[in-house]
Amino acid sequence: MSDLETLKDNLLADVTAAGDEAAIEAVRVNALGKKGSISELLKTLGTMTPEERQTRGAAINALKTDVFAAITARKSELKDAAIAERLARETVDISLPVRSSPAERGRIHPISQIIDEITAIFADMGFSIAEGPDIETDYYNFTALNFPEGHPAREMHDTFFFNPDANGERKVLRTHTSPVQIRTMEAQKPPIRIIIPGKTYRQDSDATHSPMFHQVEGLVVDTKSNVANMRWILEEFCKTFFEVDNVTMRFRPSFFPFTEPSFEVDIQCDRSSGPIVKFGEGTDWMEILGCGMVHPNVLRAGGLDPDVYQGFAWGMGLDRIAMLKYGMPDLRNFFDADVRWMSHYGFRPLDMPTLFGGLSA
Repeated sequence: MSDLETLKDNLLADVTAAGDEAAIEAVRVNALGKKGSISELLKTLGTMTPEERQTRGAAINALKTDVFAAITARKSELKDAAIAERLARETVDISLPVRSSPAERGRIHPISQIIDEITAIFADMGFSIAEGPDIETDYYNFTALNFPEGHPAREMHDTFFFNPDANGERKVLRTHTSPVQIRTMEAQKPPIRIIIPGKTYRQDSDATHSPMFHQVEGLVVDTKSNVANMRWILEEFCKTFFEVDNVTMRFRPSFFPFTEPSFEVDIQCDRSSGPIVKFGEGTDWMEILGCGMVHPNVLRAGGLDPDVYQGFAWGMGLDRIAMLKYGMPDLRNFFDADVRWMSHYGFRPLDMPTLFGGLSA
């Protein structure tokens, strides 16, 4: 057997033994690569006589053709085998349900939904949104809102105080969104019609209270605002928010440092269905918010003359009205980041609340 026949048998044996695409590629390089065994033989063609080229040269080229054909065929076989093995390994069970898209799986937190609902309602009434810092000075949080020195709300059991700064001033985490009322009156001339949704902080925690919670306040200031205007706005808001045709409200005298007169507002309801309270029916009453005419001292703190301007304001807890509307029994679940709770109580991201399409559709 000649050396070419021996080389051919060895190479064809290597081709047959190759078990995957990487192995057959290694055989190709060893045979036909730049320094492969057949490539080295082809380099000798230039030193052969014409007679040798006709015999040995033809044999070397025939060897190259046969080995290349064998490698190509084996490579195709291995590729088909690899595809078949992958298809067997990655079999898809078409009986499984289709996975929903992120837009379908994602949920909007109820607090974000409630803020959008309230914004839609009051925007339709001509109100704009105002915001302010969570960290406030004692002046904006208390003094400008007519809280006298020694008022219980200034004490440690209600308020989160920061350590004194270089000037000895102790800032606070705002206990209500009312400081934004002062900031707005300082920066904007009447007429003023704003709502103020935001985070607030107090040292309290149980099933219906949280150290960090959400409030929304409303403020109207002009030359003719009165209690009748305020009552109409609150009745229209409650009817639209709770999606009922009629509500029965009662105003009870109360006290807030920043309003005079001040009222607690109750709304008639039916509590016979457990955690879900039905408004617009029943014989029970539930306190829903506080309100009143802006105190003259607060108007003065905002840079307005109380002999010229008057206003009214109201405030309510966003977390609480979310619990009432959607039947959520425990406020603490709002802040647990439990995916199961969010899947149950959350809202689909593309269902934006609108007055014409339904707030909670």
